[in-house]
Amino acid sequence: MARATGEKPAPPSSKLTVSVLVRRKKPLAAAHKLGKLRLTRAQFRANHAADPAVVKLVRAFAQEFGLTVERGTPAPERRIMKLTGTVAAIQKAFGVSLMHKTLDGATYRVREGGIKLPDELIGKVEAVLGLDNRPQAEPHFRVSGEQGAISSRLAQAGGFATPHASASSSFTPVQVAQLYKFPQPSDATGQTIGIIELGGGYRTKDLATYFKSLGRKAPTVVAVSVDGAKNSPSSANSADGEVMLDIEVAASVATGAKIVVYFAPNTDQGFIDAIGQAVHDTTNKPSVISISWGSAEVNWTAQSMQALDAACQSAAALGVTITVASGDNGSTDGVGNGQNNVDFPASSPHVLGCGGTRLQGSGSTISSEVVWNELASNEGAGGGGVSNVFPLPSWQSGSNVPKPTNSTGGRGVPDVCGDADPATGYNIRVDGQNMVIGGTSAVAPLWAGLIAVANKATGKSAGFLQPLIYSAKGKAAFNDITSGTNYEGTPVGFAAGPGWDACTGLGSPIASKLIGLLNVSSSAPSTKRRGGHTARPRKSRPPVKRRK
Repeated sequence: MARATGEKPAPPSSKLTVSVLVRRKKPLAAAHKLGKLRLTRAQFRANHAADPAVVKLVRAFAQEFGLTVERGTPAPERRIMKLTGTVAAIQKAFGVSLMHKTLDGATYRVREGGIKLPDELIGKVEAVLGLDNRPQAEPHFRVSGEQGAISSRLAQAGGFATPHASASSSFTPVQVAQLYKFPQPSDATGQTIGIIELGGGYRTKDLATYFKSLGRKAPTVVAVSVDGAKNSPSSANSADGEVMLDIEVAASVATGAKIVVYFAPNTDQGFIDAIGQAVHDTTNKPSVISISWGSAEVNWTAQSMQALDAACQSAAALGVTITVASGDNGSTDGVGNGQNNVDFPASSPHVLGCGGTRLQGSGSTISSEVVWNELASNEGAGGGGVSNVFPLPSWQSGSNVPKPTNSTGGRGVPDVCGDADPATGYNIRVDGQNMVIGGTSAVAPLWAGLIAVANKATGKSAGFLQPLIYSAKGKAAFNDITSGTNYEGTPVGFAAGPGWDACTGLGSPIASKLIGLLNVSSSAPSTKRRGGHTARPRKSRPPVKRRK
């Protein structure tokens, strides 16, 4: 993250809205128990929605400090209460100082000091989000050639790079699907794929032109506004590349699927609100959600990671699969702290982390697939490693995951992989131009499309996949990637090898075998109530402090 400058107090009379995440009535089950058994939405609401007693306490707290509770919040299953007030009132209520600082030429609101709550809310409020509105995540896509390193600053400021002429071994998403043994045709009619976007937009005309070039009908695409963000395409906004990549890959490999794009502000508050809205969207009902945005764990606060992971945990409990890009900067995740780092939310134990490879082949035959690593030419590498926040899940216990730097961590990233090298990337249309784009941003929607196809084929949602794919039977559904590394120089990162590794996870999909595996596994909703706790960020960084 860049350093902020130009500090001055936020105007005390200006208004803002914060998200207060309240605890559940009862805790959800731990990640390893969220496989075949899952909850209906009625069961979820009855047992794991917002605790009404806590909601009542927060309403009283808001009234005491002159804050307005936004109408319709909390939606019980989402547990987020929106409180609006002046900067002066918010600072007094939460015991913080809010400053305006300049970051890369733009001014943002920054929180200083730990959040404080009255004794009666300690342990009952899990997070307070929206005090800080700096960009939280970056898109994980790359363009071939010397202009290919797309940073979070470029994504904010614009300047989408065009591909180098050297990207001659690129594929359409349909060709990638053929290499990975997707059914032909890859029918996902009746399925809905949700996509989270924190910037940019799509143009319907471009989508029509693109799918006509593939000989396919353009998908139905619906834009959903979260926290005021909208579909905002612009030829000068590189985030359009992310949005179009996600839509075009997912819809190309999952023919007939409806695509719902949730546009949210690029803040921790916006990111978490978008996931919550998608997971609990009973109108569009996505069975799988694709996320191609993220940032290294060290760039997140503990409360933000806990809140976002909890949203993903809800998805797992409800049978909604979430696929997440693992990052494009190799084992360091682009952090210059001399250590290996993993990307979040890919490191959440409740999502399917998606790493990257360099794929070569034709028709349905793969001639070569190795770890994506072009760090020597500054063109990125698949992210992967070991979480320093989330402990080793039980379903990874036999995978020989390396030890984390921090003893409280242990979750291995990624789980799976797919073609991501921009040199063997995807033919995509963005803002009227045909381009070749890669990055793990392409792998998350590829896997989301595969899950949608599987859901159509099996007649049931795949849901939380990890316990199944890490089982002995699951290994046959993958191309095991055994060659390559995801680092250059120091620190020493990770190397591919037989079985799971911290570069490519279990491997790239053999779709036909994966669908067969899902078809024989039971995923009927359970009527049993379950308790237990999920993995949480380390306790040494509590989200709030006790008010005396």
